[in-house]
Amino acid sequence: MNLQTLPGLFISHGSPMLALNPEQVGPALNRLSLNLPVPQAIIVMSAHWESQSLEVSTGVRPETWHDFRGFPQELYEMRYPAPGHPKLAETILHLFAEAHIPAHANSTRPRDHGVWMPLLHMYPDASIPVVEISLPMNMSAEEIYKVGQILAPLRDQQVLLIGSGSITHNLRELSWDGNQSAVPEWASAFRNYVVSKLAHSDYDAVLDWSSLPFVQRNHPTIEHFAPLFFSMGTGTRFSVVHNSFSMGSLGMDIYRFD
Repeated sequence: MNLQTLPGLFISHGSPMLALNPEQVGPALNRLSLNLPVPQAIIVMSAHWESQSLEVSTGVRPETWHDFRGFPQELYEMRYPAPGHPKLAETILHLFAEAHIPAHANSTRPRDHGVWMPLLHMYPDASIPVVEISLPMNMSAEEIYKVGQILAPLRDQQVLLIGSGSITHNLRELSWDGNQSAVPEWASAFRNYVVSKLAHSDYDAVLDWSSLPFVQRNHPTIEHFAPLFFSMGTGTRFSVVHNSFSMGSLGMDIYRFD
């Protein structure tokens, strides 16, 4: 079998309503998937699986988890029944062990919306096996970056690596009334600064996240930004796949790392 190298991706997955109202990012995710070789498997680090230490989903067919409240009933009826990949999960655990990074198998973890919502737009037939890895909140940005580096060789085996979060994520600042309000300067300036640093291969500046301009206003908590560190570890050549904002200040960017 002739396997083709896949990139690493950072995907801003946005509100759960993205499943029903794709806005600009849904079609962008679909186009991206059509332009990539079909993956043999997908690995996702999601902002919505915070853990104390690194965990790997080993389930055969994880449930679709609707880990949100107050949305239309139609959203709770959605399923993303892609199979798991226990063999790949074991390979991931072995790679972590070789790198002396403690990691644990989790056979019961359901799939949160940080996993299934973007994949719903990329691979709607849910036929590609998916393994989720957790976001270990005891790790530094540099350590999460190293997790991406450890898994990067799997790209050569046609495995797609995804960090799923949001380039900006402050729920208190969003425009919830359905009107597209203007993007505030603190959000656009933060996004543009991060993109500039990545485009100039200054990964260290991004990993020093607490020094980024307006970081506290864009990320009152770090869990939606941290998957970017994982994605950065998967490749050294950065490009922007998509750039938009939703609900005013919610950044919906997609980045590619080759």
